[in-house]
Amino acid sequence: MVSTVTGGPPDGAEQTQGRPATGGTGTSPVAVRGAVDRTFWEGRRVLVTGHTGFKGAWLSLWLQEMGAQVTGVSDRVLPAPSLFEAASVGDRMTHRWVDVRDGPALVSAVRSAEPEVVFHLAAQSLVRTSLEEPVLTYETNVMGTVHLLEAVRQSPATRVTVVVTSDKCYDNADPNRPHREPDPMGGSDPYASSKGCAELVTGAYRSSYFARGGADACRVATARAGNVIGGGDWSRDRILADAMRTALGGTCLEVRNPESVRPWQHVLNPLSGYLLLAQRLWVSPDLAGGWNFGPDEKDTMSVRSLLELFGERWPGQFEWRHDGSPHPHEEPALRLDSSLARDGLGWQPTWDLARGIDAFTEWLCAYRDRDVQGAGETTRRQVGEFEQQMAEQADSPLVEPHAR
Repeated sequence: MVSTVTGGPPDGAEQTQGRPATGGTGTSPVAVRGAVDRTFWEGRRVLVTGHTGFKGAWLSLWLQEMGAQVTGVSDRVLPAPSLFEAASVGDRMTHRWVDVRDGPALVSAVRSAEPEVVFHLAAQSLVRTSLEEPVLTYETNVMGTVHLLEAVRQSPATRVTVVVTSDKCYDNADPNRPHREPDPMGGSDPYASSKGCAELVTGAYRSSYFARGGADACRVATARAGNVIGGGDWSRDRILADAMRTALGGTCLEVRNPESVRPWQHVLNPLSGYLLLAQRLWVSPDLAGGWNFGPDEKDTMSVRSLLELFGERWPGQFEWRHDGSPHPHEEPALRLDSSLARDGLGWQPTWDLARGIDAFTEWLCAYRDRDVQGAGETTRRQVGEFEQQMAEQADSPLVEPHAR
């Protein structure tokens, strides 16, 4: 069966000792929305691993727009089309071409940059690739994290480190229950288990080294986000990246599991959480731990529903059909509870999924009509629009996700 939609124009258990159940700083939960603080980031020395990837490029660009002094660590620029190149992300930052599997080289890169804040995003991030290359996946995601934390241990200038993992780090024993931060780590494929391992490694380093350093020690946290969408993600086997290719090429999208349920969100939502977490960690070391950054419950939906939203917005014909051929096992559902980030950081998604798909479609149309120039301009403008909306919502009362 082919589904056709014609649309209009685009419009281990994580330890939480020292943190109250609400996620606050030891007194009461945060009652109002937080916002990314430009004055905090202006002139701040920040190191981003994986800066040439999808999330890393968006984060590096946002930091540049706020005046941060950004150093990126990556082993290569991804083949064209690349968001990193389309948005000229590399023009206003320093690069260190280092593979995170090379521990001594990573130590040298971090020492040279003297970062005050580190965001660790470098990873082998694809489930299919992890099944094909499990050794590479564990070397990158587990030992790469070990090497990064060793480099931070040897960096006196570094006060905050945020290690980005995934919502797939959890043992998904009950797919119908949203995961919370104290849930045990797990993973039924090399990618998922490597992210669970990265969480355990980070927790061990935090308790063994950083927690014993007193008030001046680096504050180390992990961030676990749901499935992200946004312009410039061309990765294989990501549903909207595949939809982007077929929409531009006029072909029919083959969908493996249309009924799979995932927590979808625009990439700027979790990135805003990472930035807000780093800001709060700077002054509150007791916030060091694991944090979920996922969408509201209404935006946790099936692949089928996601494609329908995209098809309604794409200005042309978009077709997909179920590919019933055998494929490797995938979890039927993943859900994420972000109450801790709401109560402890004042974080909530700024864009709901409908707005996120609008932004994605707008980016795709700009790329189609004007190639890389249009995509780059659109990326920067969307960062500005998102930040402005987040700032406008700052200090407004937080609401329960179900009431949004």
